[in-house]
Amino acid sequence: MIWVFDAYGTLFDVDGAARTAAQRDPALTGVWAALSADWRRKQLEYSWLRAITGDHVDFWQVTSDALDWAAERHGVSAEQADGLLQLYRSLPAYPEVAEVLDRLRADGAATAIFSNGSPAMLDSALASAGLTGRLDALLSVQTAGRFKPAAESYRIVTDHFGRAPAAINFVSSNGWDIYGATRFGFATVWINRAGLPVDRLPCRPGRILTDLKELR
Repeated sequence: MIWVFDAYGTLFDVDGAARTAAQRDPALTGVWAALSADWRRKQLEYSWLRAITGDHVDFWQVTSDALDWAAERHGVSAEQADGLLQLYRSLPAYPEVAEVLDRLRADGAATAIFSNGSPAMLDSALASAGLTGRLDALLSVQTAGRFKPAAESYRIVTDHFGRAPAAINFVSSNGWDIYGATRFGFATVWINRAGLPVDRLPCRPGRILTDLKELR
């Protein structure tokens, strides 16, 4: 069995950078949650727009551009923004991640990340979260030069494993990612931590779970 995971928002808590920054800098206490939400929203919007237009750049650049916009909106200084960006290299993993990956591998499954993130970003996140060595492959859209949910990005996974899409279990907390992966033909699992409605799109998730602990 093959389990492929999205990284940001699925394995790694994308609010972790702003939360940690606020713990260190009281000036961010009242703004960090809204700042983090805008940062994430713009990060995704920029990736989608670049996928549509073909103006591809490294995901680190997308992340930096998104923070620049969010920092201006919320009156965050350049120095504070730089600190936030550096913290993004070491986002915390959700508490259950290590245990779930170890269990799946003990059951004989192959595990991988497939992310918009660049290889350097993923290596850094795994190392800081203590997850290095718990995955069989780190796959990035950088190989295709097109962000998810473009079909050619998901093809990176099938090319790597040499398997048909239906043989791949793809796990993501992002509804838009689950839509793209389901449309591509993966067996999908949506980790719906926030209890959101299913998106009104042609393809529905194969399964919906509240967290990774339920994964079987």
